[in-house]
Amino acid sequence: MIKIAPSILSADFSRLGEEIRAVEQAGADYIHVDVMDGHFVPNLTIGPLVVEAIGRVATQPLDVHLMISPVDVYIPAFVKAGATILTVHAEATLHLDRTLNQIRESGCKVGLALNPATPLCQLASVLHLLDMVVLMSVNPGFGGQSFIPHALNRIQTVRRMITDRGLNIELEVDGGIKPDNIHAAAQAGANVFVAGSAVFTQPDYAAVIQALRANASA
Repeated sequence: MIKIAPSILSADFSRLGEEIRAVEQAGADYIHVDVMDGHFVPNLTIGPLVVEAIGRVATQPLDVHLMISPVDVYIPAFVKAGATILTVHAEATLHLDRTLNQIRESGCKVGLALNPATPLCQLASVLHLLDMVVLMSVNPGFGGQSFIPHALNRIQTVRRMITDRGLNIELEVDGGIKPDNIHAAAQAGANVFVAGSAVFTQPDYAAVIQALRANASA
């Protein structure tokens, strides 16, 4: 099932509640929340208090992407704030199995993100612990970047890993997704698509989300 997850990183933060309601009315399946710490990635965004405020507005699941290190100490706060899916980076923790189990035991769905140059073999021993794999198709830190083409091969490989093990795991691609490249990512095996600037820079959110979904399904 194709799912579109608008990233609020590109939203107008002075009107954040309105923006969230608008993309939900336009057909968003998830609200993607990018949490950046200025250390793991070169940008600062939001913390648990803002996630909690988003949760009071949003009716769709919160897809919370933690681009922070250290990460384990902050997991309880983001769980309490209302994350539905909590994604951490493989590169951000020394004890990945423990971190993922901490999320699972908290009651959240478990996501694992990998940067564009991170070997996919890191998934091998933890895939069974996951509800979602997030493949970065840009180097994280800023919105509006261009899709890295070699991400398509990585999407294919991870989809094959999931299928071969008979697992029910969503495969999300994050970075540079637009109506003109989403089809290739979907054909490669992704089913969840983060779109920030592609949505929030357009005057008609419903039209662009419809175009993303139609092109992914084509």
